[in-house]
Amino acid sequence: MLSIGSNCSIGHNTIIEKNVIIGDNCSIGSNTVIRNTLIKKNVKVLDNCTIGKHGFGFFPNNKSNLRYPHIGVVLIEDNCEIGCGSTIDRGSMSNTHIGKNTYLDNQIHIAHNVKIGENSIIAGQVGIAGSSTIGSNVRIGGQVGISGHLKIGNNVEIAGGSRSYKRYT
Repeated sequence: MLSIGSNCSIGHNTIIEKNVIIGDNCSIGSNTVIRNTLIKKNVKVLDNCTIGKHGFGFFPNNKSNLRYPHIGVVLIEDNCEIGCGSTIDRGSMSNTHIGKNTYLDNQIHIAHNVKIGENSIIAGQVGIAGSSTIGSNVRIGGQVGISGHLKIGNNVEIAGGSRSYKRYT
């Protein structure tokens, strides 16, 4: 299913593939690829983004690595902005979710199954690994790396250049 709402603009060389619904008053930049995604109202996706692609996930094996299925979608709520050159992977067994009024700067990678709460701001070159949950009203500085399966609460500020990971003892 493909549906594009009213008063939307789509940039040059942009590809909108299967399973995409775009709400009213959205702006999609040039050279962007979108698939398996639900974009709500008043969303801006800037140039050179890839949204809804297959995430990185494998069943490792000595003879071959088997890719596991990604059957989820990307959900981008109202009033979000996705910066230039950003990538948002579709979910594997659940959905990847960007909460309303959230702003992603340029060159950000959001991996499969990541959940980002409302009203968050994430600066450039941040990578959030799969299945992490980021709360609402979170501020993340540039070049932060967040490893997979972490839960970051509401109203948290993470300084630029930080690394967040789960320590196993």
